[in-house]
Amino acid sequence: MSEAQVLQIQDSSIGVQDYQKEDFASDQTPRWCPGCGDYSILAQLQRVMPQICADTNTPKENMVFISGIGCSSRFPYYMNTYGFHSIHGRAPTLALGLQVSRPELMTWVITGDGDSLSIGGNHLMHCLRRNLNVKILLFNNRIYGLTKGQYSPTSELGKRTKSSPLGSVARPLNPISIALASQATFVARAIDRDPKLLQEVLLQAAQHKGSAIVEIYQNCNIFNDGAFADFAEKKVRAEQTVKLQHGQPLVFGKQKDKAVVFDKNLQPQVVNLADIDETDILKHDAHSHNPALSYALSQLDYPEFPVPVGVFRAVEAPTYEQRVHQQVVDAKAQQPNADLQQLLEAGDTWTVSE
Repeated sequence: MSEAQVLQIQDSSIGVQDYQKEDFASDQTPRWCPGCGDYSILAQLQRVMPQICADTNTPKENMVFISGIGCSSRFPYYMNTYGFHSIHGRAPTLALGLQVSRPELMTWVITGDGDSLSIGGNHLMHCLRRNLNVKILLFNNRIYGLTKGQYSPTSELGKRTKSSPLGSVARPLNPISIALASQATFVARAIDRDPKLLQEVLLQAAQHKGSAIVEIYQNCNIFNDGAFADFAEKKVRAEQTVKLQHGQPLVFGKQKDKAVVFDKNLQPQVVNLADIDETDILKHDAHSHNPALSYALSQLDYPEFPVPVGVFRAVEAPTYEQRVHQQVVDAKAQQPNADLQQLLEAGDTWTVSE
């Protein structure tokens, strides 16, 4: 789509400032199990989508949702936008092709812990390290829901399921740690039962230019009910989670009386604020290009430590599509009069005779 076409859409009868939540709800009735956390995620994204469009000056026609396979992958059907329901684990691949060819689009990838971290792990990793300008929502319920309750890549050690009746012997993957190790430029975590935090994180992810991934703890009330209840429920959340905010100390608790601190070797501990000097309280730095602290935070083990939620990392870097298009410009400048036949006959050639 040309720049003129984009401007024409933005100047249409419904401008980017005029959208309502209802404009992003399709005519399809959402069908997940009653009580599924996916309903909350869908509702919060539809609720903030008008603000996202206004803040980023993106018309609804330029929104695309791409999913793989899994319960979460029904998502494109319920968004009144363009979208693809693709194949298992390959949503990042489709997103890459689309975003490079149509960089004016805002492309969202909807995936689950099984879809993205098993068969799709390789595709997710390369999407993140390339810094493709996409927004990835990874629904993590620590179980295979669509295929009826097998253990997933994020299931905890010892998890008893239909495919691990004696308990899983595999250590779980940590999506946040994987994203940081893959050099993602925006990494965050939210909870389906905390709509305020979820909305905040979605807005920040949408405004980020580059690979943005949000892990969302999502309850599967049929096959893994209560997996996050010890820290996700409203009545315990303040005591069991620490909200990460750039420039703010790692303080938590109902009375804001506890903090997570690190020693010089990045070894963490929980302390009472009354027992330490104010200068010893670490402030979160989400904008550092050195992800060491963010990675250390991603490795905090619950229940010894509170669960970190919010934005782990948000840094600026050139996007993959920017580099690709600049490479094309540079190549054309070096050979402005090249034609296809010359390119085909360039370099080493040989003739195969009978």
